[in-house]
Amino acid sequence: MRIALVHDYLSQNGGAEKVLKSFTEIWPQAPIFVLFHDKEKIKGFEKSKIKETFLSKLPRVNKNYEWYFPFMPMATEKHDLGDFDVVLSSASGFAKGIITNPETLHICYCHTPPRFLWAGTHKYLSDLRYNFVVKTILSGVLHKMRLWDTLSTNRVDHFIANSKTVENRIKKYYRREAQVLYPPVNTTKFYTTQHTKNYFVAGGRLVPYKRIDLAIKAFNRLGWNLKIFGVGPEEKYLKKIAKNNIEFLGNITDEEKSKLLSESRGFINPQYEDFGIVSVEAMASGRPVIAYYKGGASESVVENITGLFFYKQTWESLLDTLLKFENYNWEKQEIREHSKKFDKQNFKEKIKRLVEDRFEEFDKGFRQEELIK
Repeated sequence: MRIALVHDYLSQNGGAEKVLKSFTEIWPQAPIFVLFHDKEKIKGFEKSKIKETFLSKLPRVNKNYEWYFPFMPMATEKHDLGDFDVVLSSASGFAKGIITNPETLHICYCHTPPRFLWAGTHKYLSDLRYNFVVKTILSGVLHKMRLWDTLSTNRVDHFIANSKTVENRIKKYYRREAQVLYPPVNTTKFYTTQHTKNYFVAGGRLVPYKRIDLAIKAFNRLGWNLKIFGVGPEEKYLKKIAKNNIEFLGNITDEEKSKLLSESRGFINPQYEDFGIVSVEAMASGRPVIAYYKGGASESVVENITGLFFYKQTWESLLDTLLKFENYNWEKQEIREHSKKFDKQNFKEKIKRLVEDRFEEFDKGFRQEELIK
């Protein structure tokens, strides 16, 4: 079985890249097709054969890739995948739009239909710091891209969703069924400790939809210690509204994150996530998660056992839930045990079996059609 991997682009470290890394561990010989790869920023794929498109040669594509969104559908279609039996795409944007031969099986692991085209398109436009004219032009561009995105789903033979939340979005926007397989979390890298300290943690990519501002506003009023890790375009604004009890750590290593989470009182998840890997990492550290009850967190967190929910995405609702936090006696080992159902090894075994089973069915059906002809 000759297999190729397709990913949108390698310019940021996130959950999608962790999924891709797991794919390369299962199929180390599989080439990876991407629009472009920021080799300085994205490490861990040195042993893989990575094939980029013409976009990789354009100026500032790694830092300002949004400039090139209108060209990404065309660039994706230029991936030449004619030599493969199976193509496994990892998509939250364009990768599912590849063109394959009739005898090639295309399985798409979908992290989400693109937010900027669908569920979050109005918020995306309103958050852009451009004038009315630019936003009006961009709105027309997004309309064209939305049409392409819808058509591209016809090129997928089988969808896998990274959560029930994403499964519902695929059904809503694409009218396609999907099988749910939660993404991998390397729970073995995290540990519990008896030496907890007096702070909470929030973080990840500091972008608007993560709603770190809600955590800052709640902790500003409580006066409790909050440590925020990660960088992003919202960083300047978030630092401006934060008081002295809130500390920004910037980018941290995996080892630093393990220590940070295990010694914390809990992890704050104020965003509407597709899944939310960091929440599971916090639980793997034995720490409870205080999460907005929507999206992946509603599937991974067990209320009153591994964390608490707040039901309105406001700082006031988060603050009310934090005030209840003291009333619980959190069992570290029980929380960590729950996290193991999302372990990386389980994911690798399931995705490998799923791809092999789907290919066996596909190949058998294709050969039967050839015999009939």
